Amino acid sequence: MEYLHTMVRISNVEESLDFYCNKLGMVEVRRTESEAGRYTNIFLSAPGDAEIAKENWSPTIELTFNWDPEQYTGGRNFGHLAFQVDNIYELCDSLQKSGVLINRPPREGRMAFIKSPDGVSIELLQKGNALEVSEPWASMPNTGSW
Repeated sequence: MEYLHTMVRISNVEESLDFYCNKLGMVEVRRTESEAGRYTNIFLSAPGDAEIAKENWSPTIELTFNWDPEQYTGGRNFGHLAFQVDNIYELCDSLQKSGVLINRPPREGRMAFIKSPDGVSIELLQKGNALEVSEPWASMPNTGSW
């Protein structure tokens, strides 16, 4: 398992970049925008991690700006922790057998979500390419929220 990023929702890109980059000293290493999803993701790293973060996409903080205004309450501005795993199906199977609820199954062989006992959302991402789609994951519904 490899730590990837922590996601935090932001309400103002300029103010957030001023805080994280200009004041805290972090460095922007990647940015993606999704017209369909109506969001911008900005990945920041500590200056000492910038070169490795550009190459490996980790370790970073993911700032997520949703284009449609939303008031974040109850911790919703904190998104999730993310880990890259060698085999998402094997890990989800092991977690499920140990009593962990798979909130968002890895239907496409790439991404799943679980929650910690304290309700912290954790994203699991398949290392490399997505695995071949397979059951029981492909038809498993989402459960709860993440």
